[in-house]
Amino acid sequence: MDGSTIGDSDDPRATPDVYRGTAGRPGPVLFILDVDDERFAVRESGDGGTAYDWLSGPNKDYGFVSSGTPNRPVAEHLESIRVFLAMIDPNTGYIGDD
Repeated sequence: MDGSTIGDSDDPRATPDVYRGTAGRPGPVLFILDVDDERFAVRESGDGGTAYDWLSGPNKDYGFVSSGTPNRPVAEHLESIRVFLAMIDPNTGYIGDD
């Protein structure tokens, strides 16, 4: 690979660079949901989906993202969160290996 290529180039080859923008990052907290004794902050993700921050979880800054928009019915948010929680390994607090 040609080492002369640096980020922000029009060169079509992928080149590592430091991202300093805000696009793709979750927005502010829209609302909080309590689900099965767990608490989640709901935000719009950077791509228009929904970001869920697991506030009561054992691991700081852990959660998940869904492609569904945040303005859907609360029942759909609850279902997404319950599916996520069902995948969590109780020993680690992270999604377990199959």
